[in-house]
Amino acid sequence: MKVICEKEKILKGINSVINGVASKTTMPVLEGILIQTNDNELKLTSYDLEIGIEYIVEATIKEHGSTVVNATMFSEIIRRLPSSDIKLNINENNLLEIECEGSLYKLATMNPDEFPELPKINIDNSIEIDQTILKNMIRKTIFAVSTEENRPIFTGCLFEVEQNKLNVVAVDGYRLAIKSSNLNSNVNDFSCVIPGKTLNEVNKIVADSFDSIKIGIAKNQALFEMENCKIVTRLLDGEFLKYANTIPQNWETRIRVDKNNIQNCFERISLISASSIEKEKKYPVKINIEVGKVTISCANQTGDAKEEIYVETEGKELEIGFNPKFFLDALKAIDDEEVYIEFGTNRSPCIIKPIEDGDYIYMILPIKMKD
Repeated sequence: MKVICEKEKILKGINSVINGVASKTTMPVLEGILIQTNDNELKLTSYDLEIGIEYIVEATIKEHGSTVVNATMFSEIIRRLPSSDIKLNINENNLLEIECEGSLYKLATMNPDEFPELPKINIDNSIEIDQTILKNMIRKTIFAVSTEENRPIFTGCLFEVEQNKLNVVAVDGYRLAIKSSNLNSNVNDFSCVIPGKTLNEVNKIVADSFDSIKIGIAKNQALFEMENCKIVTRLLDGEFLKYANTIPQNWETRIRVDKNNIQNCFERISLISASSIEKEKKYPVKINIEVGKVTISCANQTGDAKEEIYVETEGKELEIGFNPKFFLDALKAIDDEEVYIEFGTNRSPCIIKPIEDGDYIYMILPIKMKD
C-alpha cells in the first residue's frame, strides 16, 4: 500500500472514526483503524461491535492495499505532523511508514482479515433529512437521555415517524425532551430507539449544511449515510415510554420570560446549589411565582442565594422546587429569545417551550420541597 493525502483531510477522517474504536476489548484488532484503498480514495473504518463508522478520504493511490493500525497512536502522530502531504506506505517488514516533510514514523500493523465486517443491513424504512436539521434535533434532545444502564431503553432517543413527521424523543425518568420536524417526502410510519452514544457521534460528524443525510432502519440496526461517511449502529430493544400520555395539556400557572435572563439567574443560583450536587433532591432550587414576578432561591450548608426577575404571569401563584441542572439544560438548547414556562401544581410536571418554535417541548418533574 502506497498512499499520498493531505493532512487535514486524513485527520478529519480519523477524528470522525476514532470514537467507533473499542476501548475495552479482548480483540486487539478492534482497538485499531482499518485502512483500505479504493480508486483515488482511502477508506477508514472503526467498529466496536455496537457502532461502526466508515469515512472516505480523497487521496492519491500509488499502490493498493489494506492494514489495521492502533487508532490512538495513528491519530496522535497524524495530528502532530506539519500541515502538508502525508505519505503512507507498508514496508517489507509489514510496518506502516508515515512520512511528512522531515518526519518518518513506523508503526506495527495488524492483519486486516481479522477486522470484522460491518453488518449488512436490509433496510425496511428510511428517511432523508437536511444535516443541519438532524444536528439541531439531536442537540435539543440528547442531553435528556438516561445514563442509568439498568434502564437501557432510555439510554437512547426514540426516532418516531408519524404522518411524514419525525419526532426525536429523549427521557430519563425525571425529564423529557421532544423535537419534531416535517419531512419533505411521503414515508411509512415507523419507530426505533437509537443509542445516545451513536447520536453523539452522528452529531459530531454531520455538518451545518443543507446536504441531506439518509437514515435507514432495519430490524435491529440503523444506518446513517452521508456523502463521505457511513455509520452503522445496533438499535436498543424494549418498549419506550408512551410519552404523549405524560405531557400535560393544561396549565394553572404560566410565565413568559426572556430566555437569557432566566438562564443567567439559574447559572448564578447554581453556584450555590452545585456544592450539593449529590444531594440535589434534598436541596433543590425553589421557584416562587407571584403576580408579575418570579423569585428563584437556594439554601444549603454552603450559603444561600436569591434572584428576582419581573415577568409576564398568568394564573395562580405557586411555589415549586426543581433540579437547576435540568432547567439549564433546556434553556441552553433553546434558540428563541423568549420562552413559556407552564406549571400545574407543585407536584406535577412543568413544560418549557420556545415562543416561536412550536416543534420543541421540554418537560421536567419537580422536586418535593422540605418544610
